[in-house]
Amino acid sequence: MLEAYAEGEIYPYHMPGHKRQNIGKLPDSICKWDITEIEDFDNLHQPEGILLSLQSKAARLYGAEESFYLVNGSTGGILSAVSCALPVGGRILMGRNCHKSVYHAAYIRKLNISYLYPPLLEQFDIFDAVLPELIEEALEHETGIGAVLIVSPTYEGRISDVQAIAEVVHRKGIPLIVDEAHGAHLGLTSGTCNSCQAGADLVIHSVHKTLPALTQSALLHVNGSLVNRSLLKRFLHIYQTSSPSYLLMASIDSALQYMEEEGNKALERFQCLYGEMMQALKKCRYLSFLPMNDRKQDIGKLLISVKGSGYTGKQLYDILLHQYGLQLEMVSATYVLAMFTVSDREEAYQRMTDALLQIDDEMGKRGKKNKLECKEIEEREEREGKEEKENYMKCGLALLPFAEAWDRQMEKVPLEESIGRCAGEFVNLYPPGIPLLVPGERITEELYHSILEKFAQGLTVQGIESQVWGQNTEGQMEGKTRLYIYVIEDIEEREDEV
Repeated sequence: MLEAYAEGEIYPYHMPGHKRQNIGKLPDSICKWDITEIEDFDNLHQPEGILLSLQSKAARLYGAEESFYLVNGSTGGILSAVSCALPVGGRILMGRNCHKSVYHAAYIRKLNISYLYPPLLEQFDIFDAVLPELIEEALEHETGIGAVLIVSPTYEGRISDVQAIAEVVHRKGIPLIVDEAHGAHLGLTSGTCNSCQAGADLVIHSVHKTLPALTQSALLHVNGSLVNRSLLKRFLHIYQTSSPSYLLMASIDSALQYMEEEGNKALERFQCLYGEMMQALKKCRYLSFLPMNDRKQDIGKLLISVKGSGYTGKQLYDILLHQYGLQLEMVSATYVLAMFTVSDREEAYQRMTDALLQIDDEMGKRGKKNKLECKEIEEREEREGKEEKENYMKCGLALLPFAEAWDRQMEKVPLEESIGRCAGEFVNLYPPGIPLLVPGERITEELYHSILEKFAQGLTVQGIESQVWGQNTEGQMEGKTRLYIYVIEDIEEREDEV
């Protein structure tokens, strides 16, 4: 319909201001397809025609009872799902590894938070999938929990047993929300299953993350009777823009149409090319890779670990970018992450394979010349790994409830003076946006050193401000950098955990 309208003779005496003409540097096709709510094109906030039909199609494809187009990304879906599932002041049981949008939803609704701590895969320094028994134990010991929220697949592709988790959660008569932003491709082809099909009540998909759709396009699905759907629609009206982009909605339609018509063939090609790449990378002696040998790992998330290689994740990231022209999804202290989807062609796999084999070969040559240096790095990595694990188990020690803490008066202090103080802002690595510190939590000495280490490794740490300070004899800045963090003013020190 957009294509036909763009080629028609109707003149637009309406928004948007470009009037379907290329005024500036945008491609003609974008301007021609970018419209507002006009005759025959329906309204996302009260769909009765084509958009109602497309949302019903999405529900059918994913195995949901009802689906909603999202043009504010998965963030809008997360905010709406959490808001409709829990009353103001309710309690949510959620993974500590949740995206920051979940924390934002908890803040808006002034929720009390109980955390799930997924196990750590220490070999790769990542969170594993949340286990059903972990949730069952938490629900037995925690009182007043009104909803459970987990991430599956995780940013690194770890998949939970959602069916078993849904059974555990539903025995308590409460809804299960699954942030499946990284799993929009699941359940659309034979041999895969998504969280809708596994029994979750609310499921959020970022269509743009793993399917051929434009950035910010997403879906929210709902099942069962535990969710107040009228309330859900109210919050969708609140959190979604009142001027939804038809380009974004068309890209959802296009991606789902492609998967419906070509999905099985595309997935088969995807699995074949990815499998061939992983087979070739077995030749690596220093780089290691998250294996694909269990049902808990989603295809396409190539996690490349540098532990024991003498390199840092940032060094590998920079080499791949600047020497090989390969832009990866994210970098961490000991690994990098590359994403593959059904849109990648043979060149993508070949370039990555060739680059990693060459880099691994160079690591071998470097390792022979610097055995002592590599041994020192291995010992440091082992020590830092233990510290990270200790930090992980200590995070969540709160002096104030999160929603209350974020509204408190804050002050900016040098990072070294913040130990023992109460965090006033989030501190997280981005991507993926999982908090190291949540407002209201105590800043420990271990976390202080962890933040310093991440800065030293060149990682992007949000929530910490850097400032150049110091002058030489000529009155010029010496270029020294000092780190600052926001803490809560005038909080009475307490040892108990909120």
